Amino acid sequence: MATSKVNKKVFDSEEALTTVKDLRTTFDSGKTRSYEWRISQLKALLELTEQKEQEIVKALCNDLDKPPLETVAYEISMLKNSCKTAIKELKHWMAPEKVKTSLTTFPSSAEIVSEPLGVVLVISAWNYPFLLSLDPVIGAIAAGNAVVLKPSELAPATSSLLTKLLAEYMDNSSIRVVEGAVDETSALLQQKWDKIFYTGNGKVARIVMAAAAKNLTPVVLELGGKSPVIVDSNSNINLQVATRRIIAGKWGCNNGQACISPDYIITTKDYAPKLVDSLKTELESFYGKNPLESKDLSRIVNSNHFARLSKLLDDDKVSGKTVYGGEKDESKLRISPTILLDVPRDSLIMNEEIFGPLLPIITVDKLEESFDVINSGPKPLAAYLFTNNKKLKEQFVKTISAGGLVINDTTLHLAVHTLPFGGVGDSGVGAYHGKFSFDAFSHKKAVLYRSFFGDASIRYPPYTKTKMRFLKALMTGGLLAIINAIFGKS
Repeated sequence: MATSKVNKKVFDSEEALTTVKDLRTTFDSGKTRSYEWRISQLKALLELTEQKEQEIVKALCNDLDKPPLETVAYEISMLKNSCKTAIKELKHWMAPEKVKTSLTTFPSSAEIVSEPLGVVLVISAWNYPFLLSLDPVIGAIAAGNAVVLKPSELAPATSSLLTKLLAEYMDNSSIRVVEGAVDETSALLQQKWDKIFYTGNGKVARIVMAAAAKNLTPVVLELGGKSPVIVDSNSNINLQVATRRIIAGKWGCNNGQACISPDYIITTKDYAPKLVDSLKTELESFYGKNPLESKDLSRIVNSNHFARLSKLLDDDKVSGKTVYGGEKDESKLRISPTILLDVPRDSLIMNEEIFGPLLPIITVDKLEESFDVINSGPKPLAAYLFTNNKKLKEQFVKTISAGGLVINDTTLHLAVHTLPFGGVGDSGVGAYHGKFSFDAFSHKKAVLYRSFFGDASIRYPPYTKTKMRFLKALMTGGLLAIINAIFGKS
């Protein structure tokens, strides 16, 4: 075993170049363009998820102590649904879209043809390492591309399993997995790709975008941000249901380590104590009196993230603000669900994405002030509102710019394949899910068909005032303008 590790081939820029060349040879052969190849690979991916469920659950348990229910519901089942949607809709997605033409090109017909981009790179994240690795790959395959997947090294068990399973189930002449960390990712980014799809944080996203810019490579960047929750105090909401849905979106999604988890709550000063009491009651009913021992909460991914979250809690500006939780066990990388009340907006916890089990609450005098609080910062990946007030809902949708909005729940928009999932501004570039995934990895090619009939001499020299009059009417006017031009009227 030691010898095989010593002799393990280094994946450097030369090896990366060879990988891309091999995949481009396959793509150029036309193999990945056919409906048959695409559907066979999508079915193979579905088969993989169905047959290897227990191995996937075990890998995620090793990487994050992720509860099996969360793995099955939020990773495996969601990936199955993505596969099934793509399989069902693929012929429709691939079909050329007929579009109208104008008098300018009469007689003619036109269509939009979706064609694959070529060889694409998918760089995945550690927090949902199975779903976030393969969901973009579904779109890339459906669109007819060759793919390199780079899983996150921070989820090594899942990364290793993905390498094994994709080698076993998928067409390796068109789909490859490259494991590794910074060096391997850097080697990949030095190559020319037809698209790069990255899921992660803004710091690395800037590195990815800079590398892509050297070759004018388009990117999709799935990032994050501080996703707020507004809780209305004046519309008689069902507080227990609202509280449970906030908890499910925060601690029930990988213990807050999710890009669309609620990052902070905004409510009125008068209502905050009632909200805190409800959160305490429901958290205790879900995770018990000692949540550090709960098997229904993921652990923090590693010691670096544990230290980062501890620093947020130890900030002097939030001293005495913890009203629930705050317990830590560094040896097990566990932090209990923690609520902080009335945190200052200039504290550390309010100036970076938390990505963990800490939930600060900001209070305002009037709920309408919450819109200004949200809009004063970078645009979030998601924003949530709990209210029965119709006008407040309309104002929320009109006023808040975010990747996605959910009213009276959290995170569920992720599961709706007819909605695009992606960010805006600092929270990301581009979107995917369902047909949006297919479109993300396709070029929309404009095609115009004409016959040799109806060739008009007015477009050819020598140019005259009469021709100018006709062309002006044809290009910018309607039928009446053309009739006027025929009779010499300007």
